[in-house]
Amino acid sequence: MTRTAIVTGGTRGIGAAISMALLDAGNRVAATYAGNDDAAKRFAESTGIHTFKFDVSDFSACESAVQRIGAEVGPVDILVNNAGITRDGTMHRMSFDQWNAVLQTNLSSCFNMCRCVIEGMRERGFGRIVNIGSVNGQAGQYGQVNYAAAKSGIHGFTKALAQESANKGITVNAIAPGYIDTDMVRAVPEKVLEKIIATIPVGRLGRAEEIAKAVLFLTDEEMGFMTGSTLSINGGQHMY
Repeated sequence: MTRTAIVTGGTRGIGAAISMALLDAGNRVAATYAGNDDAAKRFAESTGIHTFKFDVSDFSACESAVQRIGAEVGPVDILVNNAGITRDGTMHRMSFDQWNAVLQTNLSSCFNMCRCVIEGMRERGFGRIVNIGSVNGQAGQYGQVNYAAAKSGIHGFTKALAQESANKGITVNAIAPGYIDTDMVRAVPEKVLEKIIATIPVGRLGRAEEIAKAVLFLTDEEMGFMTGSTLSINGGQHMY
């Protein structure tokens, strides 16, 4: 059965890999983005995936976008909350704006998007929600109290929503990636990145496609018994 999927932050990096994997699996895909029009245009032209520009931290914008996606692509059966930003800094130097921007974009967006699709999923008796957390939400990270708090919040959000939705045919799971070879990670100073890779037992950065394969697993039609779980994909960097 053909399903409609939304991937937030779905035109670059991990999100782009997820969007393409879902498309290749036979789904209709809507990839959202916030600001990079050129990258979104190139992505749409090269993949044929529908792209939609809006701010996932704005509830009203999410409402309007989900309605538009439903009309143009189809009722949403799969939601991947992937959109995220960093505004790093130690607590004693962090501004409220740095804190708030990350919490709103990385965590409140999960509420916004889930709230806008959950009623339709409940009515149809099917849904697959995957929230992208982070190893740094599990283990913490120096200079990232905002990011770690938001990603840790995602893991708790996932478990609670999974309990609420289980009897309606909706699964809610999370993925906690480690350091993945994306533009965001490659922007880390080389010497710092070398130190990070030295802490990863498999000895390399992860690939976006590895995260995408996990999304396919969690969104499969036959995976209705797995909910409230977090898959840690971090090369063995953090185990618990």
